Amino acid sequence: MNKEKLKDLIWYIKQTIKSLFESKPKTDGIEPQIFQVRTQLLSKGRSDYMLAQTEGMSIRIKCYATGGENVLHTHPGQDHTFIVLAGKAKFYGVNGEVTELVKNQGILIPEGFYHYFSSCGEEALVMLRIAAEKRKVRARRIGIDGKPFTGKSQENNYEEKVPIEGLYYE
Repeated sequence: MNKEKLKDLIWYIKQTIKSLFESKPKTDGIEPQIFQVRTQLLSKGRSDYMLAQTEGMSIRIKCYATGGENVLHTHPGQDHTFIVLAGKAKFYGVNGEVTELVKNQGILIPEGFYHYFSSCGEEALVMLRIAAEKRKVRARRIGIDGKPFTGKSQENNYEEKVPIEGLYYE
């Protein structure tokens, strides 16, 4: 490398470093969000509450009464992470694979991976669900038959929640 090219490269590196320290990060008006990891416990059914959200990420708290479950599905355009806070969960894959998770264990489910889970412990299953949206899609949940359906549907074995008065996961 000749002297002139080396001088140009050094100048470019200095300008890049300088711009990193002088520029303000782009936030698009989104501010940090504080949330509390708390949900009412259930004797029947399931609950799903949004705790915080940006354009590309969402954090939900989910509670499933003992026996609560859903059906084989995938979420196009999203990766999901589930973290068990209370109870036990069994996660199932398209070929019958089974993974059991207990308190403080989690699973990352990549986009396109078909799965379902069920509560399998003595107490209600409470999980954090963190979704990273990779791209916008029309259908948020697709069944193994390729058809879209919603979380609160008969296809997803949805049951209305029955809260246990005064009992919360906190």
